[in-house]
Amino acid sequence: MTNAFVFPGQGSQEVGMGLALAEAFPVARAVFDEVDDALGEKLSVLMRDGPIEQLTLTQNAQPALMAVSMAVVRVLEAEFGITVKDHAKFVAGHSLGEYSALAAAGTFSIADAARLLRTRGLAMQAAVPVGQGAMAALLGVGLDVARKVAEEAAHEGEVCQIANDNEPTQVVLSGSKAAVDRIQNIGKAHGVRRAIPLPVSAPFHCLLMQPAADAMAEALAAAQVNAPVVPVIANVTASPLSDPEQIKASLVQQVTDTVRWRECVLAMTGAGVTSFYELGCGKVLSGLARRIERSSSGTPVGTPDDLRAVAEAIKG
Repeated sequence: MTNAFVFPGQGSQEVGMGLALAEAFPVARAVFDEVDDALGEKLSVLMRDGPIEQLTLTQNAQPALMAVSMAVVRVLEAEFGITVKDHAKFVAGHSLGEYSALAAAGTFSIADAARLLRTRGLAMQAAVPVGQGAMAALLGVGLDVARKVAEEAAHEGEVCQIANDNEPTQVVLSGSKAAVDRIQNIGKAHGVRRAIPLPVSAPFHCLLMQPAADAMAEALAAAQVNAPVVPVIANVTASPLSDPEQIKASLVQQVTDTVRWRECVLAMTGAGVTSFYELGCGKVLSGLARRIERSSSGTPVGTPDDLRAVAEAIKG
């Protein structure tokens, strides 16, 4: 089997997300209803109608993106007979997408994933006062150079560390706002083509998120966690995990640690994966897969037409 199912992270949300799926497939509507029930509110209405400012709030965007990803998974199963167990060698997700991957593999129920992501979003937002943290994407350099830039940018007591190693020429740094602000000048001396400040509400995946990691440790300790039906490539280890206790520990560590996405993709291609199917909103991971390993293919799967085409491709 040469397929991997991958799941997008925050930033792929948009008003109207999941609407075409809900209109075309009753099983997709059932997923959105399940998430609404789990959260005790109509997140599906916010997804459908906006406003985008509310939808983009971390505590809303995270469960919303998971909901669309799981709607795609359920439609593939119910309408086309394509299951994670039988048609994917691995699953993986970028940051919050790791929860979608775990739900797709049966580790979490949809309801539990929604509640965990609501807790995660609220905790991450609350961990650092607005304006005290920042993130920036470095373009044109790899991990080693990005690490040097981060070290130089962090002055006494400040945090600046690698949040996302996305692909060979794109690394995201996160930390104290003052440190991240210095990246623009420091980066030029190290050959950074561009340093782009990211429009985020908190500095994700750095040590400033420790209060959120503590909150997730408590939430995950109380959660029902099953062994996944296929191995999950974990963000923080870039290696397959199947043991529920190891999965919980990696999800706690993920809050403050680097999303090693480039290495995750290489781990999967090294194990024989040639086709990456991005289930849910957007096409960011599809593009990254092709830039990380040029011989692989990346295919976004988020609309009814996408689902039909992919079902035909997978079944041959």
